[in-house]
Amino acid sequence: MARKLRVEFAGACYHVLNRGNYRSDLFAPAGAARSFQECLFEAGDRFLWRLHAFTIMRNHFHLAVETPEPNLSLGMKWLQGTWAVRFNRFRGEVGQPFQGRFKAIHVERGDALLRVADYIHLNPVRAGVLPFERLLEYPWSSFRLFPRMRRPSLLEPEVILRESGGWADTRAGWNGYREHLRAVAAADAKLGDQARGRLSRGWALGSPAFHVRLAQELEACSSMVEPFELLGADAEAHRQARAEVWEYKLLRLAEALEVDLANLPAKKSAAEKLRLAAAFKRVTSVSNRWLAERLRMGAATSVPSLLHRFWRSGAAESRAFESVLSRFSI
Repeated sequence: MARKLRVEFAGACYHVLNRGNYRSDLFAPAGAARSFQECLFEAGDRFLWRLHAFTIMRNHFHLAVETPEPNLSLGMKWLQGTWAVRFNRFRGEVGQPFQGRFKAIHVERGDALLRVADYIHLNPVRAGVLPFERLLEYPWSSFRLFPRMRRPSLLEPEVILRESGGWADTRAGWNGYREHLRAVAAADAKLGDQARGRLSRGWALGSPAFHVRLAQELEACSSMVEPFELLGADAEAHRQARAEVWEYKLLRLAEALEVDLANLPAKKSAAEKLRLAAAFKRVTSVSNRWLAERLRMGAATSVPSLLHRFWRSGAAESRAFESVLSRFSI
């Protein structure tokens, strides 16, 4: 049985989204959207969240949320559950309004978070609900609320103003952000859905150093001997997360075995490759395909036979090899 995990830590930022069950138009009635927005603000106050952006569409919602405490799952359970109770009571219905677990993509604070906020704010334009010139009229979005003097206290303007041009939190600053968003909208019109969709797929958005940190966090709450699943994540997110944890562990193991990953021999059965692959198989659940591609060992189907020969050679029984594995922290 796979262990279900969600990486949560103080100060984490996420792109959170979910849809109505069977893609139904949950929020089409103004009362439903207003009620969800009120629940969102209640959740933010209750769990001390900071909202960098949000938009509520007809059948789904997007949030760019920062959690000063590691409580995203707890807060989302309260938000979706509380709104579902109110929604069903108002409609005289029973059942689950949402299609399932919410999806949460880790986002690095900075430029990556700005790109997600822009993506969220431009949702009504991309969906054809209204043109960019009328975007401030869209009622269920942080874009409309940010410029107001009495906006909800949980809305966090600092990152998007700084990253979009170093603007101050003033009327002029928000005019500057609107012009930035206009340029993003124009660029979006030239991009395909696949390019824009990267902001709502996978498991993390940010720099290589940010991905390494997440791999460390995931390692801390999982065991690579056992398979794991990320709560609410799609198949692509699972592949990315698992690969990043494998890469992080491979670097550590290569250092322990004194193998230079940057200068591996070309031969697919080179001793360094076999020693590293055999050790990695012992301490992780790495797939043959990933191992073959990462260490350039030929086809994935050739890895078992290469390792079988390595084990039969007795090389894995050496005192040095066993010493490294016994000292290597899983």
